[in-house]
Amino acid sequence: MTPAARLAAAIEVLADIEARHRPVASALKDWGLSHRFAGSKDRAAIGNLVYDCLRWRASSAWAMDGDTARALVLGTAGRRWGYGGEGLAAVIDGVRHAPDPLTPSEITGIDGADLGAAPSHVQADVPEWLAPYFADAFGDDWVEEGAALARRPSLDVRVNTLKADRPKVARSLAGFAAADTPYAPVGLRIAPTTLDGRHPNLQVEPGFQKGRFEIQDEGSQLAALIVAGQPGEQVLDLCAGAGGKTLAIAAAMANKGQIFATDTDRTRLAPIFDRLKRAGTRNVQVRPAGSALGDLRGRMNAVLIDVPCTGTGVWRRRPDAKWRLRERALGERIKEQAALLDGAVDYLKPGGRLIYVTCSLLPVENDEQITAFLQRHGRFGVRSLQSMLAAAGAEPGFRLGETVLETPAGIVLTPRRTATDGFFVSVLEEAEEDNRAPSRDG
Repeated sequence: MTPAARLAAAIEVLADIEARHRPVASALKDWGLSHRFAGSKDRAAIGNLVYDCLRWRASSAWAMDGDTARALVLGTAGRRWGYGGEGLAAVIDGVRHAPDPLTPSEITGIDGADLGAAPSHVQADVPEWLAPYFADAFGDDWVEEGAALARRPSLDVRVNTLKADRPKVARSLAGFAAADTPYAPVGLRIAPTTLDGRHPNLQVEPGFQKGRFEIQDEGSQLAALIVAGQPGEQVLDLCAGAGGKTLAIAAAMANKGQIFATDTDRTRLAPIFDRLKRAGTRNVQVRPAGSALGDLRGRMNAVLIDVPCTGTGVWRRRPDAKWRLRERALGERIKEQAALLDGAVDYLKPGGRLIYVTCSLLPVENDEQITAFLQRHGRFGVRSLQSMLAAAGAEPGFRLGETVLETPAGIVLTPRRTATDGFFVSVLEEAEEDNRAPSRDG
């Protein structure tokens, strides 16, 4: 396909997403099935352009004075992919299967629009209604933090130390230029894609098939590390999902002790069984949520709750979700999170720790949730970052503290600060019985 035909295809896919309100991955898959003549590089380039259009939707729409599929594609290709207005016009003019020729106003939008004059939420490429939340989270840096969420992500893997070590897996992935992650001690990173490239399908690699590594963002690896699971402990992963953090904690515990993994969404939980088998994990019990957990009350050294949230921290990977998010959904998530926090307390033994994780960057889901929890449960306190890292056994040269944002209630990882997905982590520790503060009513 010509570059012009790729532009036309991206316009077609974006128009389909808008008209049918469907996920971007589904729209791209259907387009590929109905256009089998397109080669792998063509499909990769079209997919990258569609995703980039969604990542930079606000800024492209502002520059092009419109948010149609055509405006987004031309704005992204012209402004972000380096074609420029006249260059993009030359790519399109006189070519078959191309978009209509650029108009003078479109060329002006590509070459002349000054993003520095745009509203702050446009510069940040975040929905306007979320701008106050980002400003609350990051102060004067909020525009840069939002803009970093519009960049392409790397592909990170976690080495399964039950079966391999990082140097061994790195050698097996040398063809993909895998390098050590900056912070996670057993992570490897493959750089973001090029314009017409795609990340490798690592699931077909022998090392993956043999359970030597798992695909997992470095931020998620760090959240699991901060759980500080120790061999012989009893740990409950209350919102385990597909089991990424469960697997990481099990490896840190060297298959000793017990992890109980559960989730109210059985569809999300279903992949965990194959993953556990492939990883050689033997200290995990998968249980249905609810009454099946009754015998665990008061027994856990640690309870991890990676709660349902708005997902603002993973917009690099799911840019379509950025524009679908509504304030009503945020309110519903906040209620769920508070209920999960309160319910998790019952499973802890005295002196146990509660690890609260979100892939959100909004204070109402993070610091404000923890503040409200502490008001309801006065016997808990928040661990500092240094205390978290010490408990996790971080090596003296561990540099996370140099870049992570530490808040009164926990820590925040972001693409701008740590080059990871966005995560909030808070470790709440319960005092021993004799050291508990008296209740409010005496």
